[in-house]
Amino acid sequence: MTTLCRGLAPRLMAGVVVAMMGCAAGPAAPELREDLRVADEAERQAVRGALKAELDRSMERLALDGYETPYFMSYHLRDEENYSVSGRFGAITGEGHTRQRYVYVESRVGDYHFDNFANIDADSFRLSDYRADRIAPIDGDISALRGALWLLTDEAYKRALSDYQTKRGGAVYAVEEDEIPSFSREEPQVYHGDPQPLEVDESQWRSLVRDVTAQMREHDFVMDAKMEMSARRVVRFLVNSEGSDIIEESTLYTVHATAFTRADDGMLLDNSWRAYSRDAHRLPEPETIKREVEQMLADLDALRQAPIIDPYTGPAILGPEAAGVLFHEAVGHRLEGERQRDRWEGRTFAGQVGTRLMPEFLSVYDDASMAEFDGTQLNGFYRFDDQGVPGGRASLIESGRLVGFLMSRTPLEDFKNSTGHARAQGVNVPRARMANLVVEADPDKLVSEEELKEMLLAEVRAQDKPYGLIIRDITGGSTNTMGFGYQAFKGIPRLVYKVDAETGEETLVRGAELVGTPLSAISRIRAAAGKPQVFNGFCGAESGFVPVSTVAPMLLTTEIELQRSREGRERSPILPPPWADGGAEDESLAGDADGDDEGN
Repeated sequence: MTTLCRGLAPRLMAGVVVAMMGCAAGPAAPELREDLRVADEAERQAVRGALKAELDRSMERLALDGYETPYFMSYHLRDEENYSVSGRFGAITGEGHTRQRYVYVESRVGDYHFDNFANIDADSFRLSDYRADRIAPIDGDISALRGALWLLTDEAYKRALSDYQTKRGGAVYAVEEDEIPSFSREEPQVYHGDPQPLEVDESQWRSLVRDVTAQMREHDFVMDAKMEMSARRVVRFLVNSEGSDIIEESTLYTVHATAFTRADDGMLLDNSWRAYSRDAHRLPEPETIKREVEQMLADLDALRQAPIIDPYTGPAILGPEAAGVLFHEAVGHRLEGERQRDRWEGRTFAGQVGTRLMPEFLSVYDDASMAEFDGTQLNGFYRFDDQGVPGGRASLIESGRLVGFLMSRTPLEDFKNSTGHARAQGVNVPRARMANLVVEADPDKLVSEEELKEMLLAEVRAQDKPYGLIIRDITGGSTNTMGFGYQAFKGIPRLVYKVDAETGEETLVRGAELVGTPLSAISRIRAAAGKPQVFNGFCGAESGFVPVSTVAPMLLTTEIELQRSREGRERSPILPPPWADGGAEDESLAGDADGDDEGN
């Protein structure tokens, strides 16, 4: 499947979200609608009670004559509250406060060794002409909530029976993985986290959005400019028949500014800046945001005037963000557990545990329990995954050799337990996904950034190339992991510099995409430098969009490939913007100061 992520710029491979920022130094003065705010403690316990009551009822009495009863059931409810305000050209274009509850019900029949999950086609034949709603009521009506659970449970159980029979029948034609269980046994968890209400000063946010987008329109080369600030609170309830009982809350604040322009040759260019925080008071101050947006616009202006680069194959330095995206796309997605059992997947690294994949000075792991790195909060942090397993550390590559996979409760041969990486958006089925992917270089092998550039130039000259590349910033990327098509990935670099082989002079260029095949790309890394840096974003794959982070140093590779990106040839707007046109009248839609409309 093709995954797409975007990060601090537009993401990682799956998709990225907008970040939000705080303006107040002290406690915010919330203006959010009370009827849309996520539950207080009394309501949290009422929801938990409804889930447990319906779970117990189903486990005791749910049965269809002549068929198996469930050996495992799980209810996962997400209560999501969102607020966002967006603006353009100095004015508010949208504002909203929403709340919704999503429910995922899992029913398993058979036993831990062989059940209805794992290696079952999603489009298995079913007779039902009704699909229960995955959206649960947000009112305090517990009977209505249990009614939604009742219908979902009935559907999940019937589907489980159908899949179980289909899977058993498939053994007539297919060789079964007899030694690999369907579901791992894990210790039940009990955790009730503290409430984390959103802290939003709506008036300050609106003011900041107006100020920043008005600031962006002062640049004549900017064709369009937008900003959005958003806050999200998620309360996750998970109960299962093994005894897990979890309430975990999380918040994420985002600020996202983006601008568009056209080069003289018609190529459409964009640049953006994002910031994320789980704490409103750790978001950048307004002056910092304005400064970052000005730098973003300066880079966009430079790109507009930069020459187009021809397709290129040769040595390159990848900045920390680009290095993180490379490993996320080329390595991380291919080490997700379910992909190793899916017959439609390419299974790039299947059967290669113990094999050296990259230089010995590099190791890779994913640790969902990491809340911060070097003072920066990580998007991928959580305490429990979406199957109720504590988020933990999965060692993937040690000293260049493959040692493990990202695991949900779907076992693999020689990897029977979860690493706490089952993740999903909304009502999607949880699968093993990345959280905080860390590329770690042996400290004794690190070189300085100056030495890394000298190594780049030496490699460029050895290959008789006229120049090398430094990729300092990247938007995100995508990859194909399926067995059909090519095993390849693509990155969208933002700031790419040609480095002259003789002088070392750096020249900004545009119009290229980073492409490659995973095994080739990671095997050609030769050195690492600098302090690891964080790249926050969102990643999209089969189980939806989830927040992720990468942490990586700068890397030198002996070969990277750039292909030409799609080139636009559309003209820029014919007229200048109204606020930059001396002959245009600037009229206010609000009337005069007294609120009277003249001429009526």
